[in-house]
Amino acid sequence: MKAEEAKALDALAADFADQLTSLTRGVLGEDTPRFHAINMGSKIRVSPIHDDEVLQRIPVGIGGEPRLSLMVRFSCCWDGSSTFMATDQADVHVFYVGVPDPLLRYEYVRSSKEPPGAHVQVHAHRDEMAYLLRLAEKGRPKQGLKRNRLPQLSEMHLPVGGHRMRPALEDVLLFLHREFAIDTAPGWKVVLDDHLRNWRTMQLKAAVRDAPDDAARVLRGLGYQVTEPTVPHARPAQEDVKLYWP
Repeated sequence: MKAEEAKALDALAADFADQLTSLTRGVLGEDTPRFHAINMGSKIRVSPIHDDEVLQRIPVGIGGEPRLSLMVRFSCCWDGSSTFMATDQADVHVFYVGVPDPLLRYEYVRSSKEPPGAHVQVHAHRDEMAYLLRLAEKGRPKQGLKRNRLPQLSEMHLPVGGHRMRPALEDVLLFLHREFAIDTAPGWKVVLDDHLRNWRTMQLKAAVRDAPDDAARVLRGLGYQVTEPTVPHARPAQEDVKLYWP
């Protein structure tokens, strides 16, 4: 990575950290720890951290008492064209206070097709699910049998919208409010809606870049005039287009 590219990526990651701070403080309150962007070489880690650069969880209250916490961590890099900042990996883990294992793990891995890049893992137990995980004689169940250990529901990667339509931190916060009535700051919904709109619009733009011909057809159907480029942009192979990845 060239020096000017590294500097530009640092600036974009710092702005992303500020956006996440604005989101979490606007929803959960001004005491929420600030996000920082830390250069790790070819990638930049964005997360709430202490002064000693140790990752800090975000406390979440219910009824005025701390009941949950969030571990939020992003790893950022340039996209394939070195034009847009991309998320290389993202983790949003929901914890019950005082319990080491998370309740839920929302995760994203940019390079992954199998398991799906965007997935959620649930830390719970159902006998029926454990049985299904040991039932088949091929694939992941067979791998588990080879290791001769009890299967866990938390090992299942539940797909959540693919690489372009995956949930964001905003969706997790909205889920926690809807299901657990977490404590929120005055005006939190306006803040969350604004950030969620920006996230969905950004992902829509990425999807359009993945499928410009389809986007052009939709716009023409709405009455827009769309002109083909004189010099078409280089297109990745169909199997490399993330819009179609699981």
